[in-house]
Amino acid sequence: MTSADATTLQDFLAAARVDEAVFELRPDYRVLLLAVEGIGPAPSDATSEALLAAAEAGAAAALRDTPVEELPHIAAWREAYRAFGAKPQRTRNSLEALTRRAPDGLPRVNRLTDVYNAVSVAHQIPLGGEDLAKYQGAPHLVRAAGDEDFDVVADGEVAIEHPAAGEVVWRDDVGVTCRRWNWRQGLRTRLDEQTTSALFILDLLAPVSDEQAHAAADELVEQLRGTGPAPVTARRLIGRA
Repeated sequence: MTSADATTLQDFLAAARVDEAVFELRPDYRVLLLAVEGIGPAPSDATSEALLAAAEAGAAAALRDTPVEELPHIAAWREAYRAFGAKPQRTRNSLEALTRRAPDGLPRVNRLTDVYNAVSVAHQIPLGGEDLAKYQGAPHLVRAAGDEDFDVVADGEVAIEHPAAGEVVWRDDVGVTCRRWNWRQGLRTRLDEQTTSALFILDLLAPVSDEQAHAAADELVEQLRGTGPAPVTARRLIGRA
């Protein structure tokens, strides 16, 4: 990698945007975007297993005295979902879905996915991972018109769905990459066994601070260094101006 790689990543992030209509729903919303180039694909290993085990134990401890829906950041996200008409008990944000699974065991997928799932649960921040090489244009967080394309698997076949009008979605120039803020990722940009560059999306609401988000990103980058040569990274925090 050269210094030009970091510049390219920063240029990509500079073009990202969050629509004002999203901030009108939640003025406290911020997103930390982390772009990473030079990831070494690898299967789950002892390091990722240890991270998952620690995240599982932390979640189990947190849930001994507090119902999952009352954990502070999860409760904030349930309110955010209600703000655009989603029912959080039916479509759970990614953090809640993982935290609910953690005491019984988080999924083991591959090193990259295992690491970012573990960081998400440990830091209690919704954290999405997208294959950067498959993006067409920059990421935008918008309220959907309702005619955008979102690719899924239905009955074993690739199918196209559309978000509800007003739904909060991440998208690029081609279509939706993640529905309902951080609920369900599409097929086109999802991470797989060949992913070498990724965009990580850390979604933040009060009471989580910018500093906590950067700490989670720092841990994620540190763990990704174990997959090969040190990756090139760039990050950008976006909030309401």
